This record gives sequence, C-alpha cells and structure tokens, in this order.
Amino acid sequence: MLVPLYEAVYERLEVGSGTRLLGLGCGSGLALLMAASRGAAVTGVEASAPERLALARARLLRDATAEAEPGTRARAEATLVEGGPADAADPAASAYDLITAFHPIGCLAGDSEGLSTLLEGAAPLAARGAAVVLVGWGPPERCATSGVLRVATKLADPMRGAGSWRPAFRDDLEEVAQRAGLKPDGSGRVACPFGYADVDSAVRGLLSTGLFDAAVGATDQVQVDKELTEALHPHRRSDGTVWMPNVFRYLIARTPGRPES
Repeated sequence: MLVPLYEAVYERLEVGSGTRLLGLGCGSGLALLMAASRGAAVTGVEASAPERLALARARLLRDATAEAEPGTRARAEATLVEGGPADAADPAASAYDLITAFHPIGCLAGDSEGLSTLLEGAAPLAARGAAVVLVGWGPPERCATSGVLRVATKLADPMRGAGSWRPAFRDDLEEVAQRAGLKPDGSGRVACPFGYADVDSAVRGLLSTGLFDAAVGATDQVQVDKELTEALHPHRRSDGTVWMPNVFRYLIARTPGRPES
C-alpha cells in the first residue's frame, strides 16, 4: 500500500548506487527491496515481528544477482538484523547516509515515543548530515481509512492506554525530529490508497498492521472482525472490492553528524 511513498522518497533523495541505507522497523522488507533494486546497500532492523523479518530475508536474499533497474548495478548487499539499530553496528563499515522509518506514526497513542527510541539508537551510526526519513498518517479528512481505524479506539477504550487510535496531528513528525536532535530539511505528501479484493481481505490486511491489537485484547477477535467488517461497508464498491484513498506525509530531516575527531 505504501509503494508510492517509497518511490517518491527514493526519487527525491536520488537513492541508488553509493547509498548506504538503514531501515528501522523494516517489517517484511519491501521498501528495502526497492532500494536494493536501485543499487543501494541496505540494512534492515526489526525487533517486534520475526515472522515478517523472515519474509524480508526471503525477498532480499533470493535472486541476489537479479538485474537491477537500467543504469544501476546488480542488486547490492543486504543485511537483516533481528533487534534494534545497535545490533546492526559494524565498526568496519562506513556510516549510513540514509535512515528510513517508513512505519507511519500519528495513528496510535504512544507510537512517536517508540520511534524516538529507534532514532536515538540509529543516530550514532549515521554520517554527518545524513538524511532521516520519518512518515506519518495525513489529516483524517484526507484518509478514508481513519474512519475504519476509529473502531480500534471504540473497542480498546476501556484500556485507555498506548495502542489506541488517535487522529494524526500536523506537527507529529517535526516533534519527533526535534526530540531526536534532527533538523527538518523538507517534506512531502503522497497519495497511498488502500485497495483490497474483498471485505475479508481488507479485514485481514488491517489486522496485520497491529493497529487493532489493543482492541482485540480489550474484547475478542470475533467482535473486532465484526466491527471492522461493518466499518468497511461504505468503502465497498459495486464489484466487491474495497477502496480507501489516503494521504501520507513524509519528513526529511538531517543528522548533526559525528563530531570532528
């Protein structure tokens, strides 16, 4: 669903041969695969979803010599690490010149704190002035999925804690960058519609994001599935497919870099 976002960021930053990229919370590795196909050397870290990391390994390590895009070299090296940024440190390697945090924030209460922790761990691995890309959900009125995600808030309300849905705020990304000591250096918005073959596929896809985990804990899986199915009906088209237009925002920030030795 976020492929248009990855493409826009990589095009703007001219990711390609010579780029050394660290992907935070890399999940199933699609964004890393796209960067590697452009010739970038990529490292991904993932601490909370080992099954997705296994998929990332399958994606990145198979066909390692496959032909890259015209004008770039064959797929570059790829390293995947279960854990945090510190686990990816390699004293013998050059510093990263691009760090990406493509998992969108601004939708779950407390998600920005988790991103701040990741950035703190990644900062010592970055070169002076390295680009750091943060991503967040766009305004609720521009994101059709926002109405569906409110199901998570309604069902998880008794918990009243981290993990419940909240509307995205305009300065979410800037606040995270400021806390991490990063300097904003541009931003953009990208349309990323969520499309599914049918309602059942949409339910499975949305549940896989983790945004409904608190709701499942507060009620049960059957109740969450039922409420989600009902919330998706307004987005069902005549052919049975589900279509929800969304806008995501990205912020490019820069690291202060390592002090001169």
